[in-house]
Amino acid sequence: MKQRTENPHRKDFPLLAANDVAYLDNAATSQRPACVLEAERELYEKHNANPMRGLYALSVEATECYEKARETVRRFIHAASAKEIVFTRNTTESVNLVAYSYGFSKLKPGDEILVGIMEHHSNLLPWQMVARQTGASLKFLECDPDGSVTEDHLQQAFSERTRLVAITHVSNVLGRENPISRIVAMARERGAVVVLDAAQSAPHKRIDVQALDVDFLAFSGHKLLGPMGIGVLYGKKELLEEMPPFLTGGEMIDSVTREGAVWAAVPHKFEAGTVNVAGAWGLQAAMGYLESVGFQEIERRELLLTSMALEGLKRIPHVHVIGSEKPEEHSGILTFTIEGVHPHDVSAILDADGIAVRAGHHCAQPLLQYLGISSATRASISFYNTEEEIGRFLRSIEGIRGKMGYGR
Repeated sequence: MKQRTENPHRKDFPLLAANDVAYLDNAATSQRPACVLEAERELYEKHNANPMRGLYALSVEATECYEKARETVRRFIHAASAKEIVFTRNTTESVNLVAYSYGFSKLKPGDEILVGIMEHHSNLLPWQMVARQTGASLKFLECDPDGSVTEDHLQQAFSERTRLVAITHVSNVLGRENPISRIVAMARERGAVVVLDAAQSAPHKRIDVQALDVDFLAFSGHKLLGPMGIGVLYGKKELLEEMPPFLTGGEMIDSVTREGAVWAAVPHKFEAGTVNVAGAWGLQAAMGYLESVGFQEIERRELLLTSMALEGLKRIPHVHVIGSEKPEEHSGILTFTIEGVHPHDVSAILDADGIAVRAGHHCAQPLLQYLGISSATRASISFYNTEEEIGRFLRSIEGIRGKMGYGR
């Protein structure tokens, strides 16, 4: 194994310690520290039972683990109450919950749903569906080619008919952070609710839902060092209480008769069936780990590596980085094209050199169409990456056109 640049957190990630891969696909999913793997194992070895259904000790322990995890999430995102935390499978399910439960029950013909042009498909397709089903119209908040959203963009997008705004916190293609405080203020003026997709921001920056004042916020555990199959929806309690359940079945009821049912209180009315206790327990371990590293350190290290990668890419002929010229406006995400080389070929060559990146449309086709490209390559950085890995990545990029039969 090649010598790596010293990184005090590297040893905590078993896959990275056992493999020589330069893992630069963190925007798709993160690696997991040993404490997360141990937490899931601990749950199944010591506390495994169906939660909230049994009065025996193991079931009570499983329930306590689940609710402790919920409280950890509440603290992590600074929610006012654990009742505002709903566990889901991922960001996609969280957004769909809001679309089905809030969108279908609250929106009507003549209302406008405002979505960002930078949205991941998971925060676009549900709102297209709601618009079709309710008669509401879908409107886009545009941006400049570098991802910046100006006051002019906002003024053109908002109207007196705006009733819901679905917006990403940080773009998964450009890494650009949206002006959420201004968007929320404009939504408030019109009585609109704000649904914030925090899938790309929650792993990298401190989230305070009360300071943001968004109505709903969604993110996935698997991008945040946690397990796959666990996600979070935050919703203001008064809104969650008004909404009908998304799924019906076991454990989300208070009582059932032949004629109907009375739903359980929030958040349980949105968590039908046997819940993912092990995933929630692993997520609370991931959040504890991130807090032990500290978001100030995470942001510092990721900016250092992003700056190194961006400056290196700028020096390589025929490479074009999409988005801002400033590394601090990329949130660790660098999406680029290489003249004459398809992004799938770029990814394959990097893979042969032991470097993992993502290539394609990144589930953001409207944005790529706006930018005039069909696909691109994306390298995304986490605090556990090293300077040595960035150097390997840049050296591999520099040689790609030559391997494809071009000169430099």
